[in-house]
Amino acid sequence: MSSTESPSVSAASVLPRVAPVRVGEGERLRTVGLPGVTLSIRSRPPAREGLPPALYVHGLGGSSQNWSSLMAELDGLVDSEAVDLPGFGDSPPPDDGDYSVTGHARAVIRHLDAAGRGPVHLFGNSLGGAVATRVAAVRPDLVRTLTLVSPALPELRIQRTAVPTGLLGVPGIAALFTRFTREWTAEQRVRGVMGLCYGDPGRVSPEAFRHAVEELERRLQLPYFWDAMARSARGIVNAYTLGGQHGLWRQAERVLAPTLLVYGGRDQLVGFRMARKAARAFRDSRLLTLPDAGHVAMMEYPEVVADAFRDLMARAAGPAEETAATAVGTGS
Repeated sequence: MSSTESPSVSAASVLPRVAPVRVGEGERLRTVGLPGVTLSIRSRPPAREGLPPALYVHGLGGSSQNWSSLMAELDGLVDSEAVDLPGFGDSPPPDDGDYSVTGHARAVIRHLDAAGRGPVHLFGNSLGGAVATRVAAVRPDLVRTLTLVSPALPELRIQRTAVPTGLLGVPGIAALFTRFTREWTAEQRVRGVMGLCYGDPGRVSPEAFRHAVEELERRLQLPYFWDAMARSARGIVNAYTLGGQHGLWRQAERVLAPTLLVYGGRDQLVGFRMARKAARAFRDSRLLTLPDAGHVAMMEYPEVVADAFRDLMARAAGPAEETAATAVGTGS
């Protein structure tokens, strides 16, 4: 290990007292203890019994809250749960300090196996898209459909605006960045993140901005915040370099589940040009391109993404589920 690299932080040694995580209207938050990892799960009580399960996986620096708007849009269609990956949201670090894409995928698989919820409609954004792709490839029995919003799949020519995020994975850079930005306020940091992730930051309501600031202030108090960010960024970079059967593009080709791909034309982190390559790689895919969206289309245009998912679900389902999806989509 490099002398400039932060050591792994044990979940048992970091239980700081910080403000509670925000739980939106109609949501619940619970903690699930699994071998080697503890996960925080955000859910919405299903509108009725028997709805098919769905699981949502956020991106680098995000949390289960990133899916709240889409989960609300899909009320009555699926039984929604969103996971805080280890070290993010309200989930403590993994016991083994493994923040690789495989490590995060293992945590998702352990949750699904323990809960017995599979197969699920699996959603992933950015890092969560890479994680969901790996889950769908190695455990097809757990995935009914796959919806990927700006998935972090390997690019040979990354955008210049994405370089700083990748550099977080370089040993020592996170510590330098922390010192360099020590005087930045939470409001400044959130504006920067929203400017990077949204196609139009003006779409963010004052209330949503305030909630984002409160959440960042809470997370900045966690001693493992930057460690989780840096190691997960390094995990993405390492996943980009893997070849053979473990390469993410090779695994994308192995995915059997019907797949919805969502790409934003103003995405500064995942190249819009990758949309066509992804559509070719996933054997049973549908492509939704949103010219004005950025990196988090499910937050900017939740109603559009929800409509596209309803179509995916209807096409992938049997006659009964197709009728239900159509009924929900038309408001009948």
